[in-house]
Amino acid sequence: MTDLDKHTDLPTADEARAALARVRAEVAKSVVGQDAAVSAIVIALLARGHVLLEGVPGVAKTLLVRTVAASLAIESKRVQFTPDLMPGDITGSLVFDSRSSEFSFRPGPVFTNLLLADEINRTPPKTQSALLEAMEERQVSIDGAPRPLPQPFMVAATQNPIEYEGTYQLPEAQLDRFLMKISIPVPGRDDEVQVLQRHATGFDPKDLAGAGVQAVASPAHLAAGARAVQQVEARPDVLAYIVDLARATRQSPSLSLGVSPRGATALLATARGWAWLNGRGFVTPDDIQTMALPTLAHRLSLRPEAELEGVTTDNVLRSVLGSVPVPR
Repeated sequence: MTDLDKHTDLPTADEARAALARVRAEVAKSVVGQDAAVSAIVIALLARGHVLLEGVPGVAKTLLVRTVAASLAIESKRVQFTPDLMPGDITGSLVFDSRSSEFSFRPGPVFTNLLLADEINRTPPKTQSALLEAMEERQVSIDGAPRPLPQPFMVAATQNPIEYEGTYQLPEAQLDRFLMKISIPVPGRDDEVQVLQRHATGFDPKDLAGAGVQAVASPAHLAAGARAVQQVEARPDVLAYIVDLARATRQSPSLSLGVSPRGATALLATARGWAWLNGRGFVTPDDIQTMALPTLAHRLSLRPEAELEGVTTDNVLRSVLGSVPVPR
């Protein structure tokens, strides 16, 4: 029996979909023009996955995550990743209690529903790896004892794509743990004008309640939605289409590393989530194509010669999408 099966009083699937649809409108009260990113975070929560947010400084990555957490009534904690951050600073550690003469466990910030790992590529691999068990197993092991994390649990990590000095590139094994990589673009002119208008009228990004942000969905809605997403049908030819896309990346002359079977299952999960949010009980090839870039691009590694020629993983993936036959 899964955790989801234990809920007997969950909202209906339609109620969950309606509540999660309201999250986008609620987030828009503090963050302008990031509907796609909000949908991706919700899909990751439904699929029990994690997201990597990439964007230049000042495009409201942190504010976006805080607002999503507030609108979903889930707990959120933030860790600023720095070169001197230790694994225990994330997972927690055993602390000696002089009164009882025993060691007691002091939980770290990872014991939350939505962990914002800010600038994750600024900390060494040893500390980055402290998140691997939490992301994959939903637990942390301290002194050999596994300690389960709260449910739901998601890591939303951020990184800056333009700074390389003082950063540590995420290893492929950790990148593969992220269900999706979401690019947070600089807002368009009209959206940027709207941002300034809000600040001119007293908007304070630290005061979400003052901006009118309130909880419009709950963990129960997420649990009901996750259960409904698991029931979304994927026809055999759609499953074969996902496999053909993954295999095509492995044969690309521009890539040294293609999509793994884990990446293929991730694409199925995100496509099912997208289909369900759009009111369908089945996956279409369009759903696969919509979710392919955010789900697969970060799992690809370019050959050095292709990188020198200016090829990007997005280019390669678009080429693969254009070459693999689409089922009818």
